[in-house]
Amino acid sequence: MTQFSVIDTWTPMTAAEREQFEQDGFLVIPGALSSEEVDHYQGAIQRVYMNSPEGAEGVALHQLSAATHCAELAGLLDHPAVFPYVWSLLGWNVHVYHSHFDVHPMLRKPRPFRWEWHQDGGRQNREIEADPRPRLSVKLAFWLSDVSRAGRGNLTVIPGSHRTNWLPGPLRRDLPHPRPEGAVELTVNPGDVLLFDRRLWHARSDNYSDFTRMVAFFGYTYRWITIRDEVADLSRQPWFGTLSPVQRQLLGHVGDGSGDHGWGHFPETTPLYGELAERGLLDPSYPPLIP
Repeated sequence: MTQFSVIDTWTPMTAAEREQFEQDGFLVIPGALSSEEVDHYQGAIQRVYMNSPEGAEGVALHQLSAATHCAELAGLLDHPAVFPYVWSLLGWNVHVYHSHFDVHPMLRKPRPFRWEWHQDGGRQNREIEADPRPRLSVKLAFWLSDVSRAGRGNLTVIPGSHRTNWLPGPLRRDLPHPRPEGAVELTVNPGDVLLFDRRLWHARSDNYSDFTRMVAFFGYTYRWITIRDEVADLSRQPWFGTLSPVQRQLLGHVGDGSGDHGWGHFPETTPLYGELAERGLLDPSYPPLIP
């Protein structure tokens, strides 16, 4: 894996950042990736895209299991500029349950209307009886293209909607319906990272610009929630041995595979717990960070 000169701070999110996140359901971390990193990860995704059927046709690619299909992206799993936000919110017993990278070239013609507004988590939003439902996971979006202006495939969100279980919408997804009240297109630069609560109502806007939209998403949740990504065979890949213990944990390869380990009953053999303990970051005032 390519190594970059980044500051390994392991600094927890501040009280002000936590307050802002709890209020809006998201937080933008500007300039988290250097220009060198942006070029590297953009190039890695571009190579995968050009070798895909979608790349051959010049159409959009939505590739699930990000690191499985583009090994270079494993460097983003625990990027020191943004990973502390994950363990500050969820604690040490976590893994990446869902990831993808997206490439959206300019649309040549308007596509048929489709209501795309959603919360992450799938059946969690149908089967958990609570109002609001629990957070359960957070997502990091690494922006590798310029979406500093609206109309470039920006992520559109409703600030504060993470505490709202249901959003008024059409009876069918293909029926035209106005954009939800309060929705905003987030404008960010290459290298910015968006942290958001899985419950935040969001949708991708269409890209009619000359810029190709490119972004990598990593969703983090507790290890007692099943991984959606295709990671079972990763340990057989030559590059897997170059990963750190924490990165292997995040890709689902830590412990003995039992439910007890996934439940966090063995913190001493869970790499992220060890890293946080060594740095004195197991804050007893914040329950998810202590055993």
